[in-house]
Amino acid sequence: MNTGDVLERGRESFHRKVWGDAHSLLSTADSQSPLGPEDLNLLAVASFLISRNDDSADMWARAHQEYIRLGNPTRAARCAFWLGLSLLIRGEFAQGGGWIARAHRILDEGQHDCVERGYLLVPDALQILSGGDADAAHDTFLRAGEIGVRFGDPDLVVLSRLGRGQALIRLGKAAEGVTLLDEAMVAVTAGEVSPIPSGIVYCAVILACQEIFDLRRAREWTDALSRWCETQPDLVPFRGQCLVHRSEIIQMRGEWDHALEEVQLACERLSQPQGQAALGMAFYQKGELHRLRGDFPEAEESYRQASEYGHTPQPGMALLRLAQGQAEAAAVSISLALDETQDRITRSKLLTANVEIAISTGDVQAARTTADELSGIAAEVDAPLLYAISGFALGSVLLAEGEARAALTALRRAWTICQELVTPYEAARVRVLMALACRELGDQDTAEIETAAACRVFRDLGATPDLARVEALSNTSKSQPSGGLTPREIQVIRLLAQGRTNRAIAGELVISEKTVARHVNNIYTKLSLSSRSAATAYAYQNDLL
Repeated sequence: MNTGDVLERGRESFHRKVWGDAHSLLSTADSQSPLGPEDLNLLAVASFLISRNDDSADMWARAHQEYIRLGNPTRAARCAFWLGLSLLIRGEFAQGGGWIARAHRILDEGQHDCVERGYLLVPDALQILSGGDADAAHDTFLRAGEIGVRFGDPDLVVLSRLGRGQALIRLGKAAEGVTLLDEAMVAVTAGEVSPIPSGIVYCAVILACQEIFDLRRAREWTDALSRWCETQPDLVPFRGQCLVHRSEIIQMRGEWDHALEEVQLACERLSQPQGQAALGMAFYQKGELHRLRGDFPEAEESYRQASEYGHTPQPGMALLRLAQGQAEAAAVSISLALDETQDRITRSKLLTANVEIAISTGDVQAARTTADELSGIAAEVDAPLLYAISGFALGSVLLAEGEARAALTALRRAWTICQELVTPYEAARVRVLMALACRELGDQDTAEIETAAACRVFRDLGATPDLARVEALSNTSKSQPSGGLTPREIQVIRLLAQGRTNRAIAGELVISEKTVARHVNNIYTKLSLSSRSAATAYAYQNDLL
């Protein structure tokens, strides 16, 4: 084929979104005869979408120079913008910032009134948002959108809506924010937006939904992203991140084997080419699944790899240490992570883990403070999943404080939300605490029903650590009382015989130290004992261990 035929086929492949073929054919045409700036831009986009990052940077740089040579500064600035933004996305901030600054200079020198000025407001607004000034960021995104509307540019308009939605969420106006995010997504799914902005919007919207615990929206837009990716088999940058999001959503649905397959595939796809930002996120998600399944060495390695690629390993690593019996180490690491985190959405995830860790170490007051802060965030964000999470935390604390009836009320509300959202693992964890509350209240039948239901879910999921703990509790409850001891007193004497302090027993059984002391006194009275050593001897002699 001659150069003209190859070029035409490359353009056709581009418009059919067959990015690999478009890259190959346009590259071949360029090697036969240097492409003009419009076709160089097509090649740059195709290269970006198959993660040929060096190729895309070279093509945008060449297109920029060609537009300068041809006396078209506004189009040159557009190429500089996309090159700069792509470098910023890759974490190359010095070069990316340099190209953005060049685009600004070109437009300022010529005093051009053009749509490119709106595009250049986008990285400015993102920098302002990352600096913590959400109000100013919102106003900057709004100005960018107004320019987009004036020049009839749907890509710029949708990026403006995305940014405004993100800023409103940071300002605590989640309902207004997600309305703008939904509107941005409608434009994308309707095919009104070009590929690179479409991918940016998809991933940013899904991430925002997950950050504010809007599980229903996250599920809906993740499914839409999956369908979008399936129409473009050569797509790389958003497909890998898509798989991470899919894994998280599938995990919440209770399909852990499938979730692990998806995130493993994401790790493979994001590993080549190197430097993709979502790889750390993928390793963290892999670590979460391994931890929940009881594969602790694999979990630890995944968390370390997540950290290596720039993603914080918390709260997963702290919860792993807790599951390994290293409660004090868990408490130290989660405390440090909380000290370094001010953003309330990120902080809420750490707070959830901190409640569990604080109770396990017997620090009920710290758990109460943490649960109260989490409840405050849930009220501000107003998302069902976060209400369920904060209800679980509050129920845990109330149990530890000896307020079983109040705990049961909070836990029943949390369980109802989990059922409505179809999150079986979270619902089962709530049922375990409901069983403990029922035992404290003397309702052994309901406690056994809740325990059995939780066991079934944990068994089906492959949640080995949770299943082992609940089966131990269940076996204890079925043991015949010895010497008139209640099932809870048998649990206490067993732990006492293992050398646990009252504080440690309280953490293990999720009750207050005051309640433990009462149980210990009851044991002494019923068995006519006077010391912990005598209680230990009794436990051994009567096969209570």
